[in-house]
Amino acid sequence: MTFSMSKSYKDLIAEAEAIVVSISPAEAADLHDRDDSLFVDLRVIREVERTGVIPGALSCPRGLMEFWIDPSSPYHKPVFAEDRAFIFYCDNGWRSALAARTALEMGLQRAVFLKGGFDAWIADGGDAIPYKW
Repeated sequence: MTFSMSKSYKDLIAEAEAIVVSISPAEAADLHDRDDSLFVDLRVIREVERTGVIPGALSCPRGLMEFWIDPSSPYHKPVFAEDRAFIFYCDNGWRSALAARTALEMGLQRAVFLKGGFDAWIADGGDAIPYKW
């Protein structure tokens, strides 16, 4: 039996990008030090250890995000119940577009994603610090 895909990853990303607000690194920098926003790093620990993180970002591996957002989950993180803008990012923006769409669907009304991800942040002169356990 041949596997037939109904949607590709590119289709899913395009759908997410059509729904979710993306912000540029410059726009993200304007939100960076505000109390009403939080950067959420979706990358796995090996990526974070290799490249560092945006200062003040919450490390939330993509595979745990839904469980951390949902208040009924035993893994819920109270920070996701706060009234903040959540700026999701990954290396290049693909995972963060998908994650921000899911976060919106779960009720985080101010979920956005960093267009181009961490790579774009660094290329635009954004700071990174070593990840601390």
